[in-house]
Formats: sequence, structure tokens, C-alpha cells
Amino acid sequence: MSLKVKNTVIILAIFIGVVAIGSLFNYVYLKGKIEDRQKKIKDLTLYQLDTETLEQQLVLLKDKVAKLDSILSNRKYNVPFNLSQSDFYDFVNKISFSFSPYSYVNIEYDRTETGSQLNFYVYKLSGVATFNDLNRLVYAIEESKMLKKISDLNMANNVQVDKDGIPHYLVSYKFTVNVYFSNDDRFYVKDYAENNLTPNPVYDIFYPLIRNEIPPNLEGLLDVQSASLLALIQDGAFLSDASGNTYLLWEGDRVYLGYLTKIDYDHNQVDFILNKGGIVETVTLKLEKENKKSK
Repeated sequence: MSLKVKNTVIILAIFIGVVAIGSLFNYVYLKGKIEDRQKKIKDLTLYQLDTETLEQQLVLLKDKVAKLDSILSNRKYNVPFNLSQSDFYDFVNKISFSFSPYSYVNIEYDRTETGSQLNFYVYKLSGVATFNDLNRLVYAIEESKMLKKISDLNMANNVQVDKDGIPHYLVSYKFTVNVYFSNDDRFYVKDYAENNLTPNPVYDIFYPLIRNEIPPNLEGLLDVQSASLLALIQDGAFLSDASGNTYLLWEGDRVYLGYLTKIDYDHNQVDFILNKGGIVETVTLKLEKENKKSK
């Protein structure tokens, strides 16, 4: 082989090698990077809008967010986002602000439970309250917009007699409250209206039907047990008690432990209904003149 042919073959081999290496570099090594750059350019071009179009999109997105918030706010219960422990203390304080002087609430934080979807704080509540105050507290917790649930409720009757000798029939209670919250805001509504937390009146199941404690006569009402009927006038009756105090009463007027229910002019008598610790009695007083005649 001549030198000229030999050099031609070597140059051709080098050329083929350069072409092969360049093809590998362009179509293998750079191919992935080129496709990635093209995808980014496509994405940027997709969102490359003018200011007017962006403002229209913003209005549509705000409207969508408002609709979603409206749907969530119309739900009876919601789960708050990143709830602090002090929120439940504030909630109970607001509910118990109007309680009677004989009602109180003790709150004890117990622990925090973490779940796959929701978390919740565990609180222990205890104290003494009138039945209506306790009913209001339980109802408010269960019906609150921000999800709370009661468990392990225990109640017992409790009687307190004040310095005037008036008995107050109360309830000793103890229960657990789970206050739920979430680590994300998909259930959360920023502006919401609290549910109606005022319960309907209910019967006090702890109020005894028959009671040993009878309230004292602090208002100076007529004590029918020691009273006498002195005279009857039109639509009224004169009576006196054992101390000589006189009273002018009409039908429906209050007396100690009851009411004057009827003035009977035909039989010269008055009728009372008295509640003696749950035992209801009807007492009739007649004119002293009639009593003397009958004797």
C-alpha cells in the first residue's frame, strides 16, 4: 500500500471516529438535556400571559376559593388548623361566664393524641353546677362549630344549703373532652359563624320529687298553717297569722309555700295549694264567725 493511500485511510478512520463520537454526544448524552429544556420552555410559554389575562385568572380563583369556603362554613362542624391549647380555656370561660354563683368548672389539660388524619387535645373537666348550667355547658361543647366531643361523663346529686337556710339542688360532674384539630388547612374556615349554643329547656332530673329541706319564709309571706280568715271583701280576703300580722290577698297571690287559689263567697272560705317539699296539699280556711257558729 502506498503512503498516499495509507494516509487517506487513516484520515478517513479519524473522520469516522469523530462523527461517531459527535453523534453519541449529540443524540445520546445531550438528548435528555435538550428534552428537559424544551419541556421547561413549553411550561414557561404556557403561563406566559399578559397582565389582563392574569387578573382574570385571579378573579376566577378568588371566586372558587370563596365557594369552597362557603361550602365548608355551611357545614355544622369544622376542624380548626393548628389550634392552640388556650382556645378551649377561652371557650369554656365564655360559656360559664353567665353561670349561677353555685356553679363552677375546673379544666385540666391531660394529653395530645396524634392520628393519621386528625389530632386532638384531651381535657378533663369537673366541678359542681346547677342542672341547667351543666346542660348548657355540655350542649355548647357538643354543638360548637369547631369539633369537640365529650366522653366518660359521670354525674351525681349535690345539695348545698346557703346561710339563709335555702337548699340548692346541684350536680357534681366529671367528664373528658376531645378537642380536634388538623395539621393542614383543608378543613379550616377562617371566617365562620358559631353555631347556636343555647339549649332548649329540659327537666331537671336531679331535682328531688320529695324533699326534707323546706326553704325558710324570707319574704314574710303569709304562713297558711297558722293563719286565720278574718273577712271577705269583693275580690279579696283579709287574713292574719299567728304573730297578728294582717294580709289582704286576692286569687293567685303568693303565700308561704304556695298560692291562694280560690275565694269562695258562697261558703265564706278561701282555698290554698301548698307544696311542702314535693308533697302538694290543699288547705281551706273559713271565717271565724262560721267556725264559732259550727261550734
